[in-house]
Amino acid sequence: MKKVLLFDTTLRDGTQGEGVSLSVEDKIKIAVKLDKMGIHYIEGGWPGSNPKDIEFFRQIKDHCLEQATIVAFGSTCKPGLKPEEDSNIRSILESGVKTATVFGKSWDFHVTHALKTSLKENIRIITDSVRYLKSKGLEVLYDAEHFFDGYKNNPSYALKTILAAQEAGADLLCLCDTNGGSLPTEVMEIVRTVVGKVRVPVGIHAHNDGELAVANSLVAVQAGAVQVQGTINGYGERCGNANLCSIIPNLVFKLGYECLPEEKLTGMTELSRYVSELANLNPNPHQPYVGNSAFAHKGGIHVSALLKNPETYEHVQPETVGNIRRVLVSELSGMSNIIYKAEELELDIDLNQTNPETKAVLEQIKELEHQGFQFEGADASFELLLRKGFNGYHEPFNLETLRIIMEKRENNEIYSEAIIKLRVGGEIVHTAAEGNGPVNALDNALRKALEGCYPNIHDMKLADYKVRVLDGNSGTGALVRVLIETHDHYDSWGTVGVSSNIIEASWQALVDSVAYGLLRNKKRDEKRKK
Repeated sequence: MKKVLLFDTTLRDGTQGEGVSLSVEDKIKIAVKLDKMGIHYIEGGWPGSNPKDIEFFRQIKDHCLEQATIVAFGSTCKPGLKPEEDSNIRSILESGVKTATVFGKSWDFHVTHALKTSLKENIRIITDSVRYLKSKGLEVLYDAEHFFDGYKNNPSYALKTILAAQEAGADLLCLCDTNGGSLPTEVMEIVRTVVGKVRVPVGIHAHNDGELAVANSLVAVQAGAVQVQGTINGYGERCGNANLCSIIPNLVFKLGYECLPEEKLTGMTELSRYVSELANLNPNPHQPYVGNSAFAHKGGIHVSALLKNPETYEHVQPETVGNIRRVLVSELSGMSNIIYKAEELELDIDLNQTNPETKAVLEQIKELEHQGFQFEGADASFELLLRKGFNGYHEPFNLETLRIIMEKRENNEIYSEAIIKLRVGGEIVHTAAEGNGPVNALDNALRKALEGCYPNIHDMKLADYKVRVLDGNSGTGALVRVLIETHDHYDSWGTVGVSSNIIEASWQALVDSVAYGLLRNKKRDEKRKK
């Protein structure tokens, strides 16, 4: 089995992506996580460019990594300078790393227009920079910037640049599709040609401007590259870098290469979301392998087949990359979706294809979704709907009356008060509560009314509140959908409400969130007694 080395540049190239910002502490945490995952090389940053990266290299020395090699990034020395005179080269040495990535120009157009020097001087600075770093005992990985564009424009000169790096002692030549515009056929042919002309290992560094970075990385490996550079979640400048979260499972499961132990791949989804969290970016739900929707099934025909064999609509088992299978309930659902979802939720109700109540629930779901309800992110509302449909559920409270008071005072503060009357266990509870807005006041009043009968309600916290206008053409009279996420010490759950009145939609979602939380508490208490 052929082995491929993984080179992660999330901490350097990934941070060049729009909206991506990592503190030194974030970078340390990600480096430790990547090391535990089994990544071979971790490019920590460019110590010659900013104080943050200098601090990263200083602090990472205090962490005993299991196997990963920390790499410092930098450019060749400037034209007209010797490497020992160049501050960038000096900063690489001062970082204390044992491995350096140094990039140089491969494209003659870039040499004359961006670097503003001669083709001969460019060869000189590549040779001298690599040789100097090697003389200091470093492993040197040479990044041939714009190599594919350079090769297509002037193949003899592009080859001359990497051969210069090889003769100077480079340990690996990484071919970069820096503009991200090459096609897989081009990459495969060029990599195969280079591999046949050099005696040191070859790597691939692809960008995603043509949405081909993953494909280009895979074909480069098939053509002889033994190292793949990329970032977690494909973060990077412009359209991003090659996404290691897709490349790694494709290398292992599809092409049979050795890069990570298969048991490590079960941490891919967690790693993806961990990096998203630290980068303060929402995870892409549609990202292959690790996205929340990667193994989500909605169509009734799909789910019917899944019940027979998951391989009918899944190219790999979600567990192999640490993800889970999800079945969604919507207007596209068939009975199989309802049955599968009920089994997934471990509902103790009789659901089958011939049961008329199952058909009635399905029709109700389709009608509610036609009205604007969405149960894909509201499993709790869906479970309550199922329980109501099969006569096995009684609501813990019922609304008698509800009144909201809004008042703007002289200090420009908005005053909100909710007054509610509930029927709880055969008794009427009448109370009021204030809040910083009408929904907050509603939430506070509902909890205040129920705390006497259900003290566990204090453990339930509203974690997220989202409003979406469903028909913008109707102006202020449009339907709105409210999605609420609630959590306690044990779990989190989502509920939904829809109305042309945002208060009513919020009330629906709030009622379901509290009712579901009370139901979960009751079930937990019953398990404890057993």
